[in-house]
Amino acid sequence: MGALSALEQTLENRWDALWARLLDKEPVEVLDALRRACDDNAVVCREGRVMVPNAYDVELSDDVHDHLTRTGTDVGQALTDSLCRHAERRGYEFAGPLAVHVARCPDVPNGRYRVAGRVMEHVSADGFFYATH
Repeated sequence: MGALSALEQTLENRWDALWARLLDKEPVEVLDALRRACDDNAVVCREGRVMVPNAYDVELSDDVHDHLTRTGTDVGQALTDSLCRHAERRGYEFAGPLAVHVARCPDVPNGRYRVAGRVMEHVSADGFFYATH
């Protein structure tokens, strides 16, 4: 990442942090970031077949984690379900069984959340149950 891109990303993170604090929109932003991580890593294998990562790490600041879990909702499952629906709408195939791992992280760069997608290696689809929505 070049210096200009890094500066742009830093400014964007600060701007997003300010607006999120003012408007209390973390749940939507986290889901948007998860979808963006999926879309940004899509690989066209051939016409009609687009592969995306199957493992996503969502790191939340303590405040955001508390905000998202205060209703008792299983945040990881809710994000997994939403990402699955997003992939279905876009016609994506996951590179294996989908997993979204949510964790607290006190030092995320923008002070709220960080999302990263990757292909989970050495995972067999045997034994996984795929729910249809």
